[in-house]
Amino acid sequence: MKEMPKTQVPSALSRRTFGAAAVALALSTLPIATSAAQAQTYPNRPVRVILPFAAGGVADATARVVAEKLGDKLGQRFVVENFPGPGGMAAARTALSGSPDGYILAMLTNGTAVSVPLFKSLSFDPLKDFVPISNLGNFDFIFATGAESGIKSLADFLKASREKPGNLNVGTIAVGSTQNLSAELLKTTAKVDFQIVPYKTTPDLVIGTIRNDVQLMVDSYVAMKAPILDKKLVALASSGAVRSPVTPDLPTVKEAGGGDFEASSWNGLFAPAGTPNEVIQLLNKSIRDVLADGEIKQRLLELGIEAAPSTPEELSARLRSDIVKWGKVIEQAKIPKQ
Repeated sequence: MKEMPKTQVPSALSRRTFGAAAVALALSTLPIATSAAQAQTYPNRPVRVILPFAAGGVADATARVVAEKLGDKLGQRFVVENFPGPGGMAAARTALSGSPDGYILAMLTNGTAVSVPLFKSLSFDPLKDFVPISNLGNFDFIFATGAESGIKSLADFLKASREKPGNLNVGTIAVGSTQNLSAELLKTTAKVDFQIVPYKTTPDLVIGTIRNDVQLMVDSYVAMKAPILDKKLVALASSGAVRSPVTPDLPTVKEAGGGDFEASSWNGLFAPAGTPNEVIQLLNKSIRDVLADGEIKQRLLELGIEAAPSTPEELSARLRSDIVKWGKVIEQAKIPKQ
């Protein structure tokens, strides 16, 4: 009679090896499981949205309109907090101080792109420390003159600048602001020479333009909407590549003879690097839904902002290209590092 084969009994060593392998496998899948679980329950408490600007500006207005609707849609409050400061560093420091779990988000803008080449040592790297979620809104700058300046169009201003190089003044807010760099860009694209006069605040700039201390000013539409409606300022051109839906009757700088000029501004929502991708995708979809709402679109247009959601990849590409673009303008204008 044949002897039946003996069943092999695992040794203590092989049992230990198998157990260790099982534990390792469980640990390796833990981050994926945790990430998926976070996405399924997100958000289950209020979300902070950190802004690098004071309350009351274009970015602040955009963030508050979107945050309110995001809160309604996702069932938790999105709380906007303002941390103004040079280069957006105070806001970035705050946004990066917590865990990358989707409960602290940050607004980065074209101003962030300007800060990268403008500052000697920026305390954060927007390309490495943050991941994009979605663009929120785009807005052009308006080139305007005082009602008593005698200038009827941007073409008039450019002609006068060519006839008397360096004699006319263009007002902007602080050196290194996107408005200020837009004026520098106009010098290059239109091949003209004028003096750029920086003002501390937009209200000061508006007054200086009305008094004809400067013959042209560059700022957001919302900053000069009231004096334009009061006929104290006259809008001459918008800064985008195409006419803005905010001011559809206003020619672009390019249309007005300013050369290959484009200086659109934007603001977008980002999260600290390491935030679960499932959370990023949920927020992206929710932002798209919010910005597709007709009421929200109209509210933003009244503030001078065009609702403009994007994919994370599109927002990343825009940030990168603007860093390069404004870096060249800063270098050409010989603006010293801050």
